[in-house]
Order: sequence, then C-alpha cells, then structure tokens
Amino acid sequence: MQSYTIGQAARLLGVSPDTARRWADAGRVATHRDEGGKRLIDGKDLAAFSVELAKGVGGEEDASYTSVRNAFPGIVTAVKLGDVAAQVEIQAGPHRLVSLLTREAVEELGLEVGVEATARVKSTNVHVDRV
Repeated sequence: MQSYTIGQAARLLGVSPDTARRWADAGRVATHRDEGGKRLIDGKDLAAFSVELAKGVGGEEDASYTSVRNAFPGIVTAVKLGDVAAQVEIQAGPHRLVSLLTREAVEELGLEVGVEATARVKSTNVHVDRV
C-alpha cells in the first residue's frame, strides 16, 4: 500500500502542508510514522478523506485548487473492473473525475484505491496517467 507524506497529501488535497498537518493533528485523517519518524498517511485513508472533504467543499473562499492545462492530479478513490472495460474515479481536490478505460490499461498502470494519478481532460475524454 502506498503511503503519502503530509506535503504530498496536501498537494493532492489542494491545501497547504500546514492545513494538512492541522487536520492530522486533529485526528481528521489517520497517520503513522515511518522508521525515520516521518509522519505518513496510508493511500486508502487519504482516498477516503479526500472524498469526505470534497463533499463539504461548496465554493469556499479558501479552496485554492486550480487546473493547469486540464491536468487534475489526485488520488484514485474507486476502481470497478469488468471483463474488458473499467471505471476509475479520481478525487482531485474538490473535483471528482470518472474515466472509462480498458481493464488492461488499469492493470498496466497499477491503478487501485489510494494510488496517486493524474486525470487529463480534453473535450469529453478523460485520460489517466499514473504518477
């Protein structure tokens, strides 16, 4: 399972590292420490928190997420696999993006809940890059 530092989590959530640290200190998102004492957040916990956080975002002034060239860095929050096709959901700050792609592509990219990924949007197509 992939884990994220407070700084990485902050970038994925579209907030400052200080905000992410305060949320962790308040127990809003679970953390653990690695051998070196660095605080980490498990990918699945971060995915669940990002979905919870996005439900509360509604045009708040301090929501500072922006899109650059239609790239939405975020975290995979759901993967639904069919025999041939798959559906991948990415939470990118307050934005939930859903992409339909082949099962083979999902497996090649190693996409699963908690993995960092970037959704790239052009017209009605959403392309997913694994970071």
